[in-house]
Amino acid sequence: MSAEPAAALSAALSADNPLSAESPLPYRLPPFADVTLEHCREAILAGMAGQRAELAAITGSAEPPTFENTVVALERSGALLRRAEAVFGNLASSLSTPRLREIERELAPLEAAHADALRLDPVLFARIDAVHEARHAAGLDAEAVRLVERHHLDRVLAGARLDDACRARLSELNRELSELSTQFGQNLQLATEAAAVRVADAAELDGLSGEEVASAARAAADRGLEGYLLPLLLPTGQPVLAKLRDRELRRRVFEASAGRASAGEHDNGPVAARIARVRAERARLLGFATHADLVLADQTAGSTAAVDAMLSSMVGPSTANARAEAEVLAEVAARDGVTDLAAWDWAFYSERVRAERYSVDRAALRPWFELDRVLVDGVFRAAELLYGFRFTARPDLAGYHPDVRVWEVTGPDGAEVGLYLGDFLAREGKRGGAWMSSFVTQSRLLGTRPVVVNNLNVAPAPEGRPTLLTLDEVDTLFHEFGHALHGLSSAVTYPRFAGTAVPRDFVEFPSQVNEMWATWPEVLAHYARHVETGEPLPADVVAAIEAARLWGEGFATLEYLAATLLDQAWHRITPETEIGDPAEFERRALEEAGVASDLVPPRYRTTYFQHVFAGGYAAGYYSYIWSEVLDADTVEWFREHGGLRRENGDVFRERLLAVGGSVDPLEAFRAVRGRDADPGPLLRRRGLAPA
Repeated sequence: MSAEPAAALSAALSADNPLSAESPLPYRLPPFADVTLEHCREAILAGMAGQRAELAAITGSAEPPTFENTVVALERSGALLRRAEAVFGNLASSLSTPRLREIERELAPLEAAHADALRLDPVLFARIDAVHEARHAAGLDAEAVRLVERHHLDRVLAGARLDDACRARLSELNRELSELSTQFGQNLQLATEAAAVRVADAAELDGLSGEEVASAARAAADRGLEGYLLPLLLPTGQPVLAKLRDRELRRRVFEASAGRASAGEHDNGPVAARIARVRAERARLLGFATHADLVLADQTAGSTAAVDAMLSSMVGPSTANARAEAEVLAEVAARDGVTDLAAWDWAFYSERVRAERYSVDRAALRPWFELDRVLVDGVFRAAELLYGFRFTARPDLAGYHPDVRVWEVTGPDGAEVGLYLGDFLAREGKRGGAWMSSFVTQSRLLGTRPVVVNNLNVAPAPEGRPTLLTLDEVDTLFHEFGHALHGLSSAVTYPRFAGTAVPRDFVEFPSQVNEMWATWPEVLAHYARHVETGEPLPADVVAAIEAARLWGEGFATLEYLAATLLDQAWHRITPETEIGDPAEFERRALEEAGVASDLVPPRYRTTYFQHVFAGGYAAGYYSYIWSEVLDADTVEWFREHGGLRRENGDVFRERLLAVGGSVDPLEAFRAVRGRDADPGPLLRRRGLAPA
């Protein structure tokens, strides 16, 4: 950093702001105990000012543009802003408060304008353009050439070639989008908390375990309420729907979930519609027919036509599978006198079918899946066997909340790798779902090692009792840890390429691969032990779980496709499209796509589709199943080569995880698989083709 920007930063920060300098803690872990929200706000504002000064130093240079004085200088810029935004962004997702939301609303348009200053500055783009033109003759290595190409493409797609008037309009749209996305996320969090279902009589909770009833009582007490409270998780389908015997309560839970943020002061319908329209106008301004076309221009799928071909091929088979499952469920429900099977009945009777047909009672499996044992003896152990990573608890290092735990990660030779933080329990102020993010990303240029965090939303156990997971939560933990491994394995020079900085429709691939180890025999046998007796999960139960694997795939695929096609519908509109009532737009979109079903609603409906309206998956929710093509084929590769072996792990880590975005992602896939992906394994996995 030049002297002038450094002086500007120091003048803008209070002397006691702990974010003003690199953290002295191991791996630059933020000093959470010392950081306040006001420190974050101040540091983000100063960080933006400082990076603008660094940008001015680059564009004001009298030296001809080179890779070092332009592109590398950009990679080095914004250190304070990176630190502050990493802390604040994670707190916004995991520990939200009224004051934090107020700051978030204040900063959103400023951060959007700052991003535009970095992407749309015509002088900076001219310098990058010159470096791009000369990149092959400049003696750069392959990673450096790709870095130049990425910075150039980022700015072209962001609008750097627009004239002054169009750039000004683009900045207005980007600022509005940042405000709307913040509003959508805050509405959803508040609406989800408000929609938690109150229960007066414990008898209504019949079907839940004693621990789950106690958790519901504690959730009510935490809010100063009498009785019991069933908080909602992010997707439409709530886990308790598979267990509650009281049909009326199932209906209440389902309707609370499906109706979230759809009326009143936190109504996200108009917000979503406006977001879609602004995105459509922005895409038109940038020369694309729709926002989906803009997004696909920089994804591995390449075009909306490729996405359509994949999705449309699955609609018919998944709809037929779901219809066949519904017929089975209706027969089972009729034995209870239920002649009008409804969406809130599906999970309950589906579990009964699993129990009757396959002898699998998934609710009864929870005592074999104690959180810490799954994590240490399952997730961590698989990573050690496969990659040589070791995880050592660091109770001396504090997270941002008492629930957060910290582990140091070392490699097979004992070398330092990074830190892993785990924040697994649900609480008020934490957004729904599960995710991975970073506080520090790996970079040889900056001399940094990764500090990553996984968030889940597991219901806390009663005081003094161990936390138990469902089988789905076990899969989720392995999945999110796959993202963490992507970040921890990073071995790139430039921060632009670190870890999960890959196309959206590729980022889910490594995490989905990691799910395979959850039921790999030698891994499952090590962690699936009864919490009280220590007995392993019986072999016949394991066999039954495998036998039941295809049951429910019709529902699972259809609810996912419905959400994916809804995402595409919202992001295929043009500025002239008449949206009308957002709920009616959603209904028409699902019907036209052939996935409308009263029994199988979308995994996310418009008003709580956080991925696409307040996250990074706009027009990209298809990426889960697109990535699953790569995942299923890679699972075949592991099986063909002996499964959980260090040799396989080394290949996957070195050729794919470690390179992050520094190589073309499909080239990285081919470097492992030896060819392009075959969709056959995915179709067989989901019951869409003969096994």
